[in-house]
Amino acid sequence: MQINDPGRTERYRVHAELCKVLTDPKRLMILDALRHAERSVGDLADIMGVTLPNASQHLAVMRNTGLVEGRRTGTTVIYRLAEPTIVDACDIVQRIVARRVASRPTPSLVSRGEPSTHAGQRVNP
Repeated sequence: MQINDPGRTERYRVHAELCKVLTDPKRLMILDALRHAERSVGDLADIMGVTLPNASQHLAVMRNTGLVEGRRTGTTVIYRLAEPTIVDACDIVQRIVARRVASRPTPSLVSRGEPSTHAGQRVNP
């Protein structure tokens, strides 16, 4: 199959669209919160530390791409993962992030604009 095959091109487009949705930290928090249990919009807003309307906006974006599904119970909407295996992909990325963060050198005091010390003595840059 050639790279410019229309079917393949469509898969790349959908892949990129899905990845765009996952670039927001709040949406990643939603995925993590829904990993093991369904939750209401209010519960998700509390977990994320955002307002109810803001949580609803993030959920709408995720619903439009098919990552979450909602069901109404009275006046409450309960959300769940529509694609539960997405958390596997997020776990892989999280392991990469953890390795990268762990391998970064500790920022020096000088790079943060603070005076450094040497054997308890202040060193002026």
